Amino acid sequence: MSEKLLSEAFNEAMRSLDNSSITDKQIRNKIEFICRNQQNRAGVRLLLSCSLAKMDLPYIDIRKPYTEIGTNDSFSGRTYDEKYITPFINKHDLPCNPTTAFLTPALRNRNILLSPDINLVGRPPKLYQYLLEILNDIYEERISAKQLLVETIRLLLAIRNEDRQRINSLLANLKASDRSMQLSSQRIVKLLAQHLSTKGSSRLPVLIVAAAYQAASEKLGEKILPLQVHTAADKQTGTIGDLEVTLIDNNSIITSYEMKMKTITKDDIDIALNKITRANNRIDNYIFITTKEVNKEVACYAESIYDLTNGIEIAILDCLGFIRHFLHLFHRLRTSFLDEYQNLILEDNAVGQHLKETFLTLRQAAERELY
Repeated sequence: MSEKLLSEAFNEAMRSLDNSSITDKQIRNKIEFICRNQQNRAGVRLLLSCSLAKMDLPYIDIRKPYTEIGTNDSFSGRTYDEKYITPFINKHDLPCNPTTAFLTPALRNRNILLSPDINLVGRPPKLYQYLLEILNDIYEERISAKQLLVETIRLLLAIRNEDRQRINSLLANLKASDRSMQLSSQRIVKLLAQHLSTKGSSRLPVLIVAAAYQAASEKLGEKILPLQVHTAADKQTGTIGDLEVTLIDNNSIITSYEMKMKTITKDDIDIALNKITRANNRIDNYIFITTKEVNKEVACYAESIYDLTNGIEIAILDCLGFIRHFLHLFHRLRTSFLDEYQNLILEDNAVGQHLKETFLTLRQAAERELY
């Protein structure tokens, strides 16, 4: 039933992309503020999951998305979010967080009615206040759950189309430029450093290493396994690290990478060692990639693991140092690497729109400097 309701709401939103069915301008503006807020994307998933639940179960109180409340009119907002909203936004490439809103700090571990007078202690405060007021508007029947669901989807579709148009324009500008000369390895490293310095870049080290392996896969005789959701824990995915490498003709993991936007500690190495010993197959290398300085004492501790494990190496590498060496080692593949990185960025839902646009802008600027 829920899938059907979502499908019907999507079709209605598609038919009315330029026209909102909500006549109350104040409520309409609040919904748009939540949908367009780039700082926090959890709010829009709360709107989608709660409005869908209310349509599916009309007797529930939309302000009670926690079964822990224990009343007959409470419900599990997280279940609707994970079971129905996640596949829906993935199917239609909607600009939302890839994971549930109910695990964000402001919304997890709650068992209270979400009324306008409570403080969820979330940022920005205005967004959370609007969320509570909109849920209350539905409770007091100022708008219907169906109107909220359709309006939220309509706005997300509009934002998605705007994002695609900007990306297509940037790509067109790149394709129109003279590409007869290639960026040097050093200039590519500088470009990546600029991109890594952008806010919200924690996914990028994974994609940098993945792009390197994809560009050189045939020469290495190795390949990467499909990337997992950025925010998923290793226990959930069954993986050893953030990126796993196998031989081309064998799916047994030989190298595992773990990316950290912080300095690696001995505790990180001990945790990695526990994961290695619990793994189904023996790996050759467990490599930490960090964007911070490598501590010499910790690096020596990592080196000592080789003897303890009878031949498994744990290493700590600086992210830019790693890719700088790769680009010089496979100098003729440097443009292939950059193209692979660009494709991964544009395809990965965990990479924010601003990061996609920033990279294309940086690449265009770098290539213009050649002429």
